[in-house]
Amino acid sequence: MAHQSFALDSALPADWRQGLFVGRIDRGEGPTPILVAAGIAYDMTSVAPTVSALVAGGSFDTAAGTSLGDLLDLGLSPDSDAAVRLLSPIDLQCVKAAGVTFAVSALERVIEEQARGDYTRAAEVRGGLEAALGGSIGSVIPGSEQAATLKNALIDGGMWSQYLEVAIGPDAEIFTKSPVLSTVGCGAPIGIRSDSTWNNPEPEVVLLADAHGHAVGATLGNDVNLRDFEGRSALLLSKAKDNNASCSLGPLIRLFDDGFTMDDVRDAQIALRIEGEDGYVLNGASSMREISRDPEDLLAQSLSEHHYPDGFVLFLGTLFAPTQDRDHPGRGFTHKVGDVVTISNDRLGTLSNPVTTCDQAPPWQFGLGDLMRNLAKRGLLTA
Repeated sequence: MAHQSFALDSALPADWRQGLFVGRIDRGEGPTPILVAAGIAYDMTSVAPTVSALVAGGSFDTAAGTSLGDLLDLGLSPDSDAAVRLLSPIDLQCVKAAGVTFAVSALERVIEEQARGDYTRAAEVRGGLEAALGGSIGSVIPGSEQAATLKNALIDGGMWSQYLEVAIGPDAEIFTKSPVLSTVGCGAPIGIRSDSTWNNPEPEVVLLADAHGHAVGATLGNDVNLRDFEGRSALLLSKAKDNNASCSLGPLIRLFDDGFTMDDVRDAQIALRIEGEDGYVLNGASSMREISRDPEDLLAQSLSEHHYPDGFVLFLGTLFAPTQDRDHPGRGFTHKVGDVVTISNDRLGTLSNPVTTCDQAPPWQFGLGDLMRNLAKRGLLTA
């Protein structure tokens, strides 16, 4: 599948020359972690062979790396045959995701469940659920006494759902989105299963955390979702979420510093645009101010009693749940091959990916064994 026209300068945030970023590129030898500071890219393989090791080292000192020159002069492209290829900005980190962290998306998950994954029933179920709630759940604090009262009322009305449990209960939904090294970067195709008939993108802010669960930066992500599969049963979550090319990140990870902090994540406004080859256009927006759980709480719940020696990234959830009809009244939105999904934020940049089916997307073939062999061949695994 041919990539859409790619221009790195339009994918970077307006103030990118004032920020500190981490990412990965391939100049023909293999994956290379880079730091970008004041617009200059630095090869950091002399410090750490992977992004996860660079984060674990705790020092983002560009002076220890090798200058590659201005980032825009590298000719970066997502194409597999590019001289200098832009990759997903993470490598050995576990890919985690928080679900149902916004009221709107919580209701849409309940609608999927009540409709049993049948998009033709979505409008009917949505109306019944809104009537049963008698108001918004957006102001309900998860785990609070108010949440418990609402839960009991919904149970009595026959409208309780496992999705509402994680939306307003004490425990967040945290799941593993995709295997290590399987994510794709900015400009690369994203995949939906060829047998899915109801699906959508999920534009999200994604945190990068070290092995101890401390956030060190943030980026944008697309947590592609198959509404028909998950709607039939929550036990099909892995089939709805973990598919070839179904998780994109980028363009780069912005590291926290004096000019970019967790408060910028809390205040982030996310814009979404979907453009179809059929002329269909959908615009959406998501405000992190409407999230039901603080990002730090979600990080803590992700870490739980577990340890991630290579760190992890955490998708924080999405407010966006498309209900704008595409082809037929009442059937809402679903992807078509050729759609271009663009997610943007003024501090994190723009993540854009064309949509294809998972069986037509470039197959994921570069796994952990391949990475270790590549690093060993390059002499980067020495103590």
